[in-house]
Amino acid sequence: MTIDWKTVNRVLVVKLRSIGDTILATPSLFALRRFLPDAQIDILLEDWVAPVLEGSDLVDNVIKVDASRLTTMRSLRRQKYDVAINLHGGTTATFFVRASGARHRVGYSHYQYSFLYNHLLSSAKDFWKQEKVHSAEQQLALIGSVGVPVDDRPKSQLGLSHAAVESLQRRFADPALRIPHSAFALLHPGTAFFTKQWSPQNFARTAEYLAKAGYSVIAVGSRGEPNILDELRDDAAVPVATFDDLTLPEITALASKASVFVGNDSGIPHIAAAVRTPTVVMFGSSNRDHWRPWTDAPNEVVYEEFHCQPCAGYECREFGDARCITSVAPEKVFAAIDRVLAADDRKVR
Repeated sequence: MTIDWKTVNRVLVVKLRSIGDTILATPSLFALRRFLPDAQIDILLEDWVAPVLEGSDLVDNVIKVDASRLTTMRSLRRQKYDVAINLHGGTTATFFVRASGARHRVGYSHYQYSFLYNHLLSSAKDFWKQEKVHSAEQQLALIGSVGVPVDDRPKSQLGLSHAAVESLQRRFADPALRIPHSAFALLHPGTAFFTKQWSPQNFARTAEYLAKAGYSVIAVGSRGEPNILDELRDDAAVPVATFDDLTLPEITALASKASVFVGNDSGIPHIAAAVRTPTVVMFGSSNRDHWRPWTDAPNEVVYEEFHCQPCAGYECREFGDARCITSVAPEKVFAAIDRVLAADDRKVR
């Protein structure tokens, strides 16, 4: 069975994952929108990550998974989608795709319950004819396999929410923030796993380096990791403005104005990369080829090579202390910062 795209009016994309995963789906959303400018393109996301696509013109509707999955399935069914694409791969996502009632259901052959799909791709490696595949390429391959043009491999992109921009303007109008320079660097010292955690003390040294270069320093995090921001601020010999209460659209708007972003491997670097801010990311346990920023803006990943990389990251079986990330020297990060700033072609920030 092939898809007659001329008859396609409604497309559902399912991506039930985290911040970074969602952002790395935007190249596929862009390719779909370019190919089907008049079609309705919707995306199904977890409710907590849905704000990432606030302000995006790549989709018509961001649908949040309801507390009752049955309610979500019924809602999807009513939309009468022509095509449903599972960019996630999980079992729950498969059931949502099937429940949508779409005539064409697109997924990978390794998905569990793959018999529920009628368009299957063996692997992204087969599609691209290459051994190493980025997450964005993996998703692009899936839609490319059913006829959507993807050969140019579009990059990640995010729109800006007007409400978020205005909210930041009000917040930064507060003189109590005392940010001395309009040019600022944005840091994100948090991450989900200790095997990805560059120390707050190293971030403090980075803040000092950036301040010496003439930048104000702002650090963001979540309320679930307040100690990291406190440790960074307390250890730095320069002022660091910290925020643990920004929404995802506000972080996106803030990142778009930063001169440079520096952070651990997590979802936030992908936000910075998607708004074309020069980005430096410290990698520990993760697969750098698969998860590095997907952008044409200046970016570097900083790491030390270990034979045990990559790993799942839940524990360090080799050394116990995640030497892969703790061995990354601040001087290597400083050098990467200098290079991405030198390569930045934006005239005004």
